[in-house]
Amino acid sequence: MVLDRFVFAHLADAHVGAWPRDPAVRAALRASLLKALSVVEDRGAQFLLVSGDLFHTPVPDPAEVAPVAAALRRLVDRGRRIYVIYGSHDYVAHRTSWLDVLAETGVFLRVAPEAVRTEGTRWTLPFLLDEPTGARVAGISGRSHGLDRDYFRAVDSEAFRAEPGFKVFQFHAAVEEYLPPSLREHLHGIRAEDLPPGCDYYAGGHIHYTYEGEGPGGGLLVNPGAVFGTSRTDLENGQAGRTHQGVAIVSVEDGRPSVEFVDTAPRDAIRLVDVDVSGKTVEAAREEVRERLRTEAAPGTLVFPRVHGSLTDGSLASLALSEVGRSVAKDAGSVHWDVRDLVPATAEATSALTESDIESSELSELLASSRPEAPWLEGAEGERRVRELLRELGLPKAEGESRQDYVTARVSAARRLLGVRAESVA
Repeated sequence: MVLDRFVFAHLADAHVGAWPRDPAVRAALRASLLKALSVVEDRGAQFLLVSGDLFHTPVPDPAEVAPVAAALRRLVDRGRRIYVIYGSHDYVAHRTSWLDVLAETGVFLRVAPEAVRTEGTRWTLPFLLDEPTGARVAGISGRSHGLDRDYFRAVDSEAFRAEPGFKVFQFHAAVEEYLPPSLREHLHGIRAEDLPPGCDYYAGGHIHYTYEGEGPGGGLLVNPGAVFGTSRTDLENGQAGRTHQGVAIVSVEDGRPSVEFVDTAPRDAIRLVDVDVSGKTVEAAREEVRERLRTEAAPGTLVFPRVHGSLTDGSLASLALSEVGRSVAKDAGSVHWDVRDLVPATAEATSALTESDIESSELSELLASSRPEAPWLEGAEGERRVRELLRELGLPKAEGESRQDYVTARVSAARRLLGVRAESVA
């Protein structure tokens, strides 16, 4: 059967389990995804495409996974099919992820082969048939730091393109022509011409930013944006209307797709507070921050204060932002600080900074001072690489895993993240 008229849904970058130190923000993210999944059913979508990073880590907290898995199972039980590729966050070569578990239970249909291939080896693109609509679905899963680029350049998609019916290609990679200006210096992705030509719909993910364009051969190229977001920047872009936060509903008429973006993030509950403390004493800055938070905080709101500028005296610790946050927390669901651009008059350790704030500050300072010759260490992308490498190397040994297997897995992961071939390491 080949249908010329049907509806499907497309989402990416849900990152379930993100914001690990903030339960209220995690709950808002989860609620945004659950609302998006309800839209899939309410709008009569016959199948759902998940274009990577459904989860923030390969093995997130089961408490985060459970309600999402239940909602996905309801969709499947009501006749929807869910086609999934792995993203750079929810895939790891040497361990079983929650996506693997859900696929084995019949919730997902895995679109892309996950074998790690030798660089430059030609391979044939496999695909799945969505029998009720006759659509063919293929894809390439994401890898960290652009390590999947060679997969696109070495793929043979001729057999897939020769198939009849509507053709969908899923991918989790930045397309350089559609990068927003703020990301062009930090991300290197694929070119649109690297995508298999001749598809009707290209279902993208990865950059947390909505775009709608044209793939090679004229197919509709779409990134729906993150369902909620994993950073203040994501939230700022959503609040400003620069990107959508939710799910794309795609209507196919006479074989031609058109897209509608449905936002599901709780934007009314998000308060982005910007406080410039330049030229202020610690005491004056603290009181200004406190008053600004009091005016913005309301029951159930998620407050994201960005405190920046140069203080005339004192240290970050003397600002006592943790105390300020506690004083207004009863009026808000959460207070999440951003002090990366706050410059104290004296440099001291601070209890006001979270572990994540300190880690970001130290990594940025280290990478800037070391002037790395390796381009993979430069800028925000370099910081992300180091952060992921540290996270990977810090994974504990699994129960029953031998020491040798554990060491081998850690070394393999490091090589993968650094783009180093095994034979090139002494």
